[in-house]
Amino acid sequence: MHRTFSRACAALAAVLPLLASCQQDPPAGSGPYAKEVAKAVPLIEKSMGLKFKRPPKVEVRSKADVRAFLEKKFDEDAPALEMAGAERAYKLLGMLPDSLDLRKFTLSLLAEQVIGYYDPATKVLYVVANGGTSKDAPSSEILNITITHELVHALQDQYISLDSIARTRGDNDRQAAAQAVIEGQAVFEQLAVMLGNGNIGAALPGGWDRVRQMIREGQSTMPVFSTAPMLVQETLLFPYLSGAEFIKQYKERRNGGVPYASMPVSTQQVLHPEQLLDSVGNKSATSVPIRVRLPKPNGATVIYENDLGEFETRLFLYQHLGDVGIAAQGAAGWAGDRFAAVNTSKGAGVTWLTVWKSAVQAAAFRDLMERTIERRYGVVQASGGQGESRHFAGKKRQIELTALTLQGHPVVLFTDVPDGASTKVIDVAKVTFDRP
Repeated sequence: MHRTFSRACAALAAVLPLLASCQQDPPAGSGPYAKEVAKAVPLIEKSMGLKFKRPPKVEVRSKADVRAFLEKKFDEDAPALEMAGAERAYKLLGMLPDSLDLRKFTLSLLAEQVIGYYDPATKVLYVVANGGTSKDAPSSEILNITITHELVHALQDQYISLDSIARTRGDNDRQAAAQAVIEGQAVFEQLAVMLGNGNIGAALPGGWDRVRQMIREGQSTMPVFSTAPMLVQETLLFPYLSGAEFIKQYKERRNGGVPYASMPVSTQQVLHPEQLLDSVGNKSATSVPIRVRLPKPNGATVIYENDLGEFETRLFLYQHLGDVGIAAQGAAGWAGDRFAAVNTSKGAGVTWLTVWKSAVQAAAFRDLMERTIERRYGVVQASGGQGESRHFAGKKRQIELTALTLQGHPVVLFTDVPDGASTKVIDVAKVTFDRP
C-alpha cells in the first residue's frame, strides 16, 4: 500500500490529559512559535542524544496553504500512474473495495487533520497559523504536540535523508520499515519529552499497551479515517504503532542511541525487533528478506509490481479469514515476496510469489490461501484438488495455487486471472532471488 498519508499528529490527542507538563519555559528566541521551539529543542536533543546541526526553521501558513502544500507533496511522492497501479493491484488481491477511488480518498485523509508538516526538501516546519485562536486552528496542546513531533523529523533529517526514504520505489516493504523508524521515533521521543524523558510504560496508567490503544482511539475519532478500508487504516497506523514499539525495543537493548546505522530492511524486522537487535556479531541471526525478481509475464503486460512484506501478508490473511491470530501466525514464516498486477487478453489478473523460511511454513500458508480462495470465490471446500498445484474456478475467475521448492527456497505461487486466460502468467524457472 502506498504510504503517503498525513503526517499530522492528531492521533495522539487522546494522551493529552495524562501528559500535563509543569516544566518552566526557557527563554524564547525569535520567529514563529519561538517559545514552543525553544522549549522543545533541548528536551528532544537530550532524549535522542543528538544535537541540531543548525536551528530548525519554522514558517506559518494558513490551513488552506498547508493543505495545498501537502497535496503538492502527495502528487510528487505518489505519481498518478503509480497510485492507479497500486490501487488496481490491491483490488485484485481483494484488499480494497472495487468502488474505492484511492487517490481521492487519500487526499481526503490529508485534508482531515492539517496541523503541521516538516518538509525535507525545503528544511522547513510548516505550521497552521493562529493556533488556538480560530475554529479552524488546532488547540495549543495539539499544536505543541505537533511542533515537538515535527521537530524530531527536522533533527532526523540532519542525520539521514528523509527525502530519499520518501522517494523509494519498487520496494514497498523496505520503505514501510524505514518509515516505521522515522515516524516511530518521532512518536516515542515526543512522548518521552512530554513525560520528562522518563519510562513511558511506567509513567502511563496501563503502560505501553495503553499508549498503543490511545493512538488507535485518537485516529478512530476522525470521520474520514473511520470509514477507511482496513488496509488503509492499518498501513497508516503501522509506522506510528509498530514503529514506536521498535524504537522502544531499540533504546532498551542499545542503552539509548539511534538506529540509523542499522535500519530495519523489512516490516518483519519491525514486527520482530529481536531478529535485528539480537544479531550483532552473529550475521546468521540477521533476518534479511530474500528479494524476488519476477520474469517478464507470458502473454500479458505488467500494470504494477511490488512486494507486500510480512505486515501486509498478515493484513491479506486477516482481510479474507477474519482471524488476527491465524493471520499473524500464517505470515510469521515470511522470507520474501513479489507480486505483479497484469493485463491479459481477457482482462486484469495478479500473480504473487511468496518465499518461506521452511517447507512446513510454506505448506501452512498454502493451506490458508486455499481457505481464502474458497471463501472469496465461493468454491467448494477441497475442490482445488491435491498435490503441488491446485486449481479453482469461481466468479468468472481461474485461480492456481502452487507450493514448490525453487532454487532451494520453499515458495507458494498464487495466480488469479479472468476466465479464458492462462494461469501460467510467469515461468517460475525464470524467477531469481537475491539479498540486498
